[in-house]
Amino acid sequence: MNLPSLATRIRSVVWSAILAFVIFGLGQGVWGALVFINLRTAPAVPWAVAAMAVVLWLMWQYLNGKGWPQSTSEARRRYFRASRVSGRAWAWAMLAGVLSIVALAGYWVVMFQLVRMPGNFLPDFSKYPMFTLVLMLVMASFVSPFTEESAFRGYCQVILESNFRAPVAILISSVLFTLAHVTQGFLWPKLCVYFLVGIVFGVTAYLTASILPGMAVHIIGDLTFFALVWPYDTKRQLVWETGANGWFWLHVAQAIIFTALAIVAFTHLARVSERVREQESQ
Repeated sequence: MNLPSLATRIRSVVWSAILAFVIFGLGQGVWGALVFINLRTAPAVPWAVAAMAVVLWLMWQYLNGKGWPQSTSEARRRYFRASRVSGRAWAWAMLAGVLSIVALAGYWVVMFQLVRMPGNFLPDFSKYPMFTLVLMLVMASFVSPFTEESAFRGYCQVILESNFRAPVAILISSVLFTLAHVTQGFLWPKLCVYFLVGIVFGVTAYLTASILPGMAVHIIGDLTFFALVWPYDTKRQLVWETGANGWFWLHVAQAIIFTALAIVAFTHLARVSERVREQESQ
């Protein structure tokens, strides 16, 4: 097999990064603007949620090959990678993903007790109606998974996989995914966790040949972090100042044990996916 030239590989990295950040920035930017306008003008009526649902539907259609120009339709559909997944692969991907979320939550909490860091920016929504906040939280947990999976594990990683071996493609897409979160602070502990998140979803997309299972797991992950992790970050105390209590060691054990379980689940997912590919090739 002829390997792509160095120039071709460099172009693929640059082009995949441009597409990923355009898709990511468009989705996140539109959602941020809608939320800002909604909360400033009519906070009791969460119209931004309905508007963003339409935006996501339009983005899905276009990124998946619909619309003009028709000459790029097939490429867009292939890059989007919203392929159907067998039931067994779905089950193993969900199990591996959920186990990974638990492990990543453990890593995040441990990092916040080892290194002094500001928490992720969470606006003060106390003055807004609860109904509006709940709907916006749910929509936010759909916006990020859709934009990030389609951008980084879809378009970006598919392009990279055509020019690099899968591990390298996943590594590069995960680095780009991590860079997209530098806006939350150039803090190595946070960025390390985001890099691991990228690896988890990159492997899931590669093994299932689809972004759909990763998108579902990503939604669960965002809801988990929004509700159970990020709100408490500013209250976490450094072990260097207060000592390592039982909760700290529990989170350490959580990270280690669930990482091992996730690896086992991913191993089974790889075997299931390999059997599916063999059956499809017959």
